[in-house]
Amino acid sequence: MSTPRFLTLPPGVRRTDIETSRGTFAALEALPGSGVSERNPALLVPGFTGSKEDFIAVLQTLAGAGRCVVALDMRGQYETPGPDDASTYTCAELGADIAAVLESFNDSVHLVGHSFGGLVTRETVISDPALVESYTLMSSGPAAIGGGREVEGRVMLAALPKVGLEHLWSTRMEPDAIARGVLPEIVTFLRRRMFMNSTGGLLGMANEVLSSADRVDQLAKVTADADLPVLVLYGENDDAWDPEEQAAMAERLDALKVVIPGAAHSPAVEAPETTASALTVFWNAAER
Repeated sequence: MSTPRFLTLPPGVRRTDIETSRGTFAALEALPGSGVSERNPALLVPGFTGSKEDFIAVLQTLAGAGRCVVALDMRGQYETPGPDDASTYTCAELGADIAAVLESFNDSVHLVGHSFGGLVTRETVISDPALVESYTLMSSGPAAIGGGREVEGRVMLAALPKVGLEHLWSTRMEPDAIARGVLPEIVTFLRRRMFMNSTGGLLGMANEVLSSADRVDQLAKVTADADLPVLVLYGENDDAWDPEEQAAMAERLDALKVVIPGAAHSPAVEAPETTASALTVFWNAAER
């Protein structure tokens, strides 16, 4: 799971809610220091078991370039409520939620999907590319996840209905966080976030990230037809989707590619300044 390194909101960042036709979404909103947004806004969508806090280290820097930047919890994630029916958490349904959030902005929006959020947001873009000013896939892949992350997902999918979240947390997730040297207050946050997730949402999203089909060709056609700028950004040491797989996806999309040195699967956490700089350069160029 993505693990923020701090939780104190930087200056200019506030907790808010976004009202849409498909419900209310918990969010963090960052505004420029002047309070005036001169550029198009941006929306950041987290991955499986993640939340808006995964972007906390980049929000102030991104907003400093003159735009409103919003990170949200998807339906069923952390502070955004959702039903316990796992069948309602398909990428298509979650993508429709993101479309509703985009429609709540007054401008065309730079859209970023991290990890599983990339699988979700590509559904949004394929359905209506006119909603976005640019599109970034951050540490995401062309289809279902593989490797060690696939094993973790299948363990959760099989064990959660049988032994419950408390058992999974105490025997796997918490010991892993402690072994990685995560600060006690962050471990406490990770526990609260995990247990505030919809159980159905965890099961539904796990199933989606383990079974998603390759839709890169459809995305490539839509973005080419719409002349939509696309960025594929990932850490050089990504341990979810293989970096070579993401590089090949960028070629298929005719997308700009940025590899973040020293980062793994969460560049916004592991290399926030480099990641924020890359996004700002891309967004500014897209607006020109």
